[in-house]
Amino acid sequence: MNVRDLLAQAVQDLSASRSTIEARREAEWLLQYALCVDRAWLFAHADEAVPAALAGQFRCCVSRRVVGEPVAYIVGRREFFSLDLRVTPDVLVPRPETELLVESALEKITPNACMHIADLGTGSGAIALALAHERPRAHVLATDLSAAALEVARGNAQRLGLANVAFAQGEWCAALGERRFDVIVSNPPYVALGDAHLDAGDLRFEPALALSSGSDGLDAIRTIASDARRHLLADGWLLFEHGYDQGAAVRAVLDANGYVDIATKIDLEDRDRVTEARLPATRAIL
Repeated sequence: MNVRDLLAQAVQDLSASRSTIEARREAEWLLQYALCVDRAWLFAHADEAVPAALAGQFRCCVSRRVVGEPVAYIVGRREFFSLDLRVTPDVLVPRPETELLVESALEKITPNACMHIADLGTGSGAIALALAHERPRAHVLATDLSAAALEVARGNAQRLGLANVAFAQGEWCAALGERRFDVIVSNPPYVALGDAHLDAGDLRFEPALALSSGSDGLDAIRTIASDARRHLLADGWLLFEHGYDQGAAVRAVLDANGYVDIATKIDLEDRDRVTEARLPATRAIL
């Protein structure tokens, strides 16, 4: 079977649960992975016969995707903020909407300044590594409760040659010790326990600990908002990613903890996605 026919069959299989455009894109990613080629090669060699062993490997990849396994887990990588990251089932798959959190944090991190940044619940390291890459003079600490996740993040930092990132294991601010930071960012779990989405689609394959947090999804955000007061420098910033319907609730949590200049930013789909706030020196816990 040639490249064109393999792709056509894969698109047909994948289209049962997604749009044709999405199915085509995923089929191309999987075939690029199976054949170790780029997208341009697929178009230039559409009539080329594919060896049976490689065709079988590709069909296996498609079958895994059909039942919902994320493409990133199948191919073992995902691009985020122009960085090529290794991804395993021990970490969440980096998502495009999280780039808004990085962009928002970069606005608070002065270029060429030696500021101190913490990323709580780093997973693959996507946020921490993007910040370290864009602000090479900043000192970034990436934390996670999961030792397996930290192993993935450390490996990504080493492969990318980012020496301005350190790692610490622990739950949220407990991993920070006595250190204080100019900026603390987090993409914590924010899906409510029992939400039907947890048992559907790609989420079934991702680590539950990194997805859900309490009956309303805000337990981790409440904990971080409270505890971060001990770890922010004067007028330091705290930024969260959260669910599209949680903006008002997150703002209320931050206000109750003494933060000011609280604002929510919307993503490319015009939905609440990131909330930021400043902690004045008078409200910090010394």
